[in-house]
Amino acid sequence: MDHIRHSRGMTRRAFGLSFGPGMYVLGVAAANGAPVNKKVPTATGIDALYVPFVVAAELKIFEKYGLETSFKPFDDGNVALDALLTGNSDIGATTELGGLARWDKGGKLYVTSYSSTSGQQIGLAGRDDIKKPEDLIGRTVAYPRATGGHLYFVRYMKKYNLPVDKIKVKLLQAPEMVAALERKDIDAFFLWEPWLDKAAQLVQGAKVLARSGDDGVFVLTSYDYYSQGLIDDPERAKAATKALIEATDFCANNATEAAKLAGKAFRIPEADMKLYMSRMKYRVEMPKDVVLGNFRGAAELAMGENIIKKMPDWNDFVRPALMKEVAPDRAVGW
Repeated sequence: MDHIRHSRGMTRRAFGLSFGPGMYVLGVAAANGAPVNKKVPTATGIDALYVPFVVAAELKIFEKYGLETSFKPFDDGNVALDALLTGNSDIGATTELGGLARWDKGGKLYVTSYSSTSGQQIGLAGRDDIKKPEDLIGRTVAYPRATGGHLYFVRYMKKYNLPVDKIKVKLLQAPEMVAALERKDIDAFFLWEPWLDKAAQLVQGAKVLARSGDDGVFVLTSYDYYSQGLIDDPERAKAATKALIEATDFCANNATEAAKLAGKAFRIPEADMKLYMSRMKYRVEMPKDVVLGNFRGAAELAMGENIIKKMPDWNDFVRPALMKEVAPDRAVGW
């Protein structure tokens, strides 16, 4: 009995001693502005837009800012964005329509910057007897709904004044496109790399017909979206933003090493990944005129396509405060 009482007494004392220092460390961390929750998981697609997330994880860049990160790849960035809404990720990235569609349905995710742009990453692949835009009339084309491919399709139709009612549209997911083209279920598709080059390589008589930047039709912009949990933790959010800036700058300045890391992660040959990266401009920025202009234009299109039912509250959906504090030279106009 004496032994039992002694053990209990020591246990309580040990608990008290361990609890005290633990609270002290927690207090110091909070006082110093260091993030208490160190984990910042990210969700990605499997193309060149997402190389900065791989670099950040593999080179442990987040650790320099007191955080830990990881990346989970999905078939495309829109699907990956859903991980923010289920609490399985804190950061995702995709184009305007993916974020707008989820925000319109009540999803809690916020635009904090963009990290890459390209006039070549998205394009049109199809049969080589399609020589000019007008040759799409009477054909069947495909794109994934509410994606950059969808946005490019609508702007392509408008740019070349094509009659949409005379072009049959199928809504397919990215991994389905090449097989659908080979089966002759479709004649062309609006999508992103690596699927454009895969179609040209794997489907007889197929080629890349156009890139989105041709004739100034559409410049792809990939935005970083933060979860509600990350937005509600300012110190963690600021540290994560600093880490993303560094990782993205690394991609711009060290393409060979970044391509090697991303190629392995996404199972894409290193040389191919380096080519895809060469078509991207990597830089984290948040210029007011560009961001709000792009999103307002995309939102008008999205309403016309029945992707969203109302315009977002831009003051809530778009959050420039983090970039203004962390890198004010990259957040002009706010």
